[in-house]
Amino acid sequence: MYKLRYEKAAEVVWDSLPDDARTELDRALIAVCEDPYGTTEPAGEDGDVKRILTLRYTMCVLVAIQPPIQRVRILHISYLG
Repeated sequence: MYKLRYEKAAEVVWDSLPDDARTELDRALIAVCEDPYGTTEPAGEDGDVKRILTLRYTMCVLVAIQPPIQRVRILHISYLG
């Protein structure tokens, strides 16, 4: 299981999401922490590290740090509406 990390700015956006969007994101991030490479898409040339999670209401830019550290860091959350 990967540990989830995020900055205050991402937390503010996350907390401000409407209920449906926040619930969807919460569930998706649990899945990302279990399998970040199977639940996200590569982002550009840094696809092994930088990943994109696109959902119905939100899009997240993430960094997946492989073992032995095993962390996923949210860089940015966008509300898609």
